[in-house]
Amino acid sequence: MKKKKWSNLYLFLVFIFLYVPIFYLIFYSFNAGGTMNDFTGFTLSNYQTVFDDARLIGIVLNTFMLAFLSSLIATTIGTFGAMGIYFTKRRRTRNALLSLNNILMVSPDVIIGASFLIFFTFLGISLNFFSVLLSHIAFSIPIVVLMVLPKLNEMNASLLDAARDLGASTFGVIWKVILPFITPGVIAGYFMAFTYSLDDFAVTFFVTGNGFSTLSVEIYSRARQGISLEINALSALIFLFSICLVIGYYFISKDNLTKKQKRRLRQQSEAREIL
Repeated sequence: MKKKKWSNLYLFLVFIFLYVPIFYLIFYSFNAGGTMNDFTGFTLSNYQTVFDDARLIGIVLNTFMLAFLSSLIATTIGTFGAMGIYFTKRRRTRNALLSLNNILMVSPDVIIGASFLIFFTFLGISLNFFSVLLSHIAFSIPIVVLMVLPKLNEMNASLLDAARDLGASTFGVIWKVILPFITPGVIAGYFMAFTYSLDDFAVTFFVTGNGFSTLSVEIYSRARQGISLEINALSALIFLFSICLVIGYYFISKDNLTKKQKRRLRQQSEAREIL
C-alpha cells in the first residue's frame, strides 16, 4: 500500500513539474499588463492580436499544411517500409535495415539538419517549402516504421498463408489482411509524425529559406526580440489544439479496438458453430 502511495505521489509531482510552466504561460496570456511580471487584469486583446497578425496566421497555416503533407507521405512510405523489413527473410539483413532506421531516431537533430543543408546546397535545391517538406518526411519515416513494425510482429503469419491459399493476390493480402490488422499502428505513426513535424525546430531552422517559415522558427525569432504575450496566446491555442488531437486519437484508437474485439468475438462464434 505504501509503495503504491509513493508511486502516485511521484507521478503527481512529475505532472506538476511538466504542466505548471504551461499553465503559467497560459495564465499570463490573459494579462492586460503586457508583461509576465505582474498580472494587472484580464483581457483577450493578446488573442485578438494573434488573429489580427496576417503574417503569423499565414505561418500557422503553412506549418499545419507542412505537418499534414509530411506526415501523410511519411506514413505511406513508412508503412510499406515496415512491411519490407518484416518480410525480409534473412535475419542479418532485417536487423541491418532496422538498425539503419533506428540510427535516424537517435541522431541529434542538429546533425540531421546540417546534413540536409549540405545535401540541398550540393544539389542546388533552393531552401523553401519543398526543402522543409523533404526534411520532415525523411525524419518522420523512422517514427512511422517503429510504430507499425510491432503490429506486424503481432500478426499471425497463418492469416497470410490462408489468404494466399484462397487465391488472394499480393495486393489483396496487403489491402484486406495486413492493412486492417496494422491500422492502429498506422494511425499512431501518423499522429506521431504529425506532432514531430509540428514542433520541430532544429532541422527546420537549417533548411528553411527567406521565403518560408514555420511556427517554431517564427516563435524563436520573436522571442529573441523580447517576450511578447502574443506568443503566450499563440502557445495557448496550440496547446488546446494538441489536447484535441490527443482526445481524437483516443476515440479513434478506442473505436478500432472495439471493432477488433467484435471481429474476434464473431470469429469465435463462427468457430463454435462449425464445431
